[in-house]
Amino acid sequence: MTGDDMDLVRQYARDTSEAAFTALVSRHLNLVYSVAVRQTRDPHLAEDIAQVVFLILARKAASLDSTTVVSGWLCRTTRFVSANAMKRQLRRQHREQEAFMSSEEGSDETGDWKQIEPLLDEAMERLGEKDHSAVVLRFFEGRSFSEVAIALGTSEAGAKMRVNRALEKLRRSFSRRGFRCSAAAIAGAVSAHSVHAAPVGLTVSVTAAVVQKTAATASSLTLLETTLKIMALTKLKTVAVAGVIALFAVGTAVYTVHHSAFSGGHPAYSFAGYATPEATIRSSLWAGSRGDFTTFLEGCTPEQVERFRKKMAGKSEDEIRRATVSWATALAGYRITQSEAIGDDEVHLHIRAKPSTDGLRTGQVVVIMKRIGTDWKQAGDE
Repeated sequence: MTGDDMDLVRQYARDTSEAAFTALVSRHLNLVYSVAVRQTRDPHLAEDIAQVVFLILARKAASLDSTTVVSGWLCRTTRFVSANAMKRQLRRQHREQEAFMSSEEGSDETGDWKQIEPLLDEAMERLGEKDHSAVVLRFFEGRSFSEVAIALGTSEAGAKMRVNRALEKLRRSFSRRGFRCSAAAIAGAVSAHSVHAAPVGLTVSVTAAVVQKTAATASSLTLLETTLKIMALTKLKTVAVAGVIALFAVGTAVYTVHHSAFSGGHPAYSFAGYATPEATIRSSLWAGSRGDFTTFLEGCTPEQVERFRKKMAGKSEDEIRRATVSWATALAGYRITQSEAIGDDEVHLHIRAKPSTDGLRTGQVVVIMKRIGTDWKQAGDE
């Protein structure tokens, strides 16, 4: 069961329990190693990456939220560490770039998997957090729908809908890259091939590096430290991962904007009404760029208005205005990459932001839009 993964994480964080951490490594090492191999095409480098991922888990065990799906967190962290490792290795060994892109020799992959494998992790990264976790639990780990439902805090029917919707998103992503197949084919291929056994002995070395403080290799330690620095820096710059909803959730203290920024609003924004989801986003950004928090709230559902008002409780008018302008300014050059109709009265907008002059990182958020009467309102983010 994945439901007690966080119990093990908390036990390790509280007691530095070797048994708890060993159990976590035993459960998830194959998953982590398989993701690393797909990313790097280098089994030896993948072993170092796996060790680093679990070292990061050990360091962050105390700070993980109780609702974290540990396997999903490990997948994302593995891709992050792998990307860092590849950049470092490509700098040192530029001539081996083609080797990283070549297929692994001796592979028995067939049919759809050969097409899916090089596209899978990029497509997974584009999924929202809950869709990502649903795919990991159902197809990477082979969990039942009831187990997926428990992990995601939903009903079994809700878990099935979440999984099917995530598969459809993967199918569309693959189609855009030139590979067309059914959602069922994706499910079968990913279930059969996405996770395979890690090398014999890796569980012992990974666990020893964490709980017995056995010295890791110099390359692993360097990768660990540089990755943690990048993760910390990235965390400080996550406010503009894209989308007005995600920006509001962060708080008012993230940006400092000079008073001159309030004059006239951002030239890229204009009021467009609320007749379509896209128009509401534009109008919200227009209001935000002018520091007009009240008008911004007009584009939100009543529930979302209440959440925002609680966020701003105790802030001065000037603080609220500055934060509102900052959020809108950070989204200069935003674009809607996909409009996903969930029903007649609900649409999910996939919004991506470009890097800002403040150095904020690119990212994407799925903004939930709901129709109330004839107007579309922001209801939150996925």
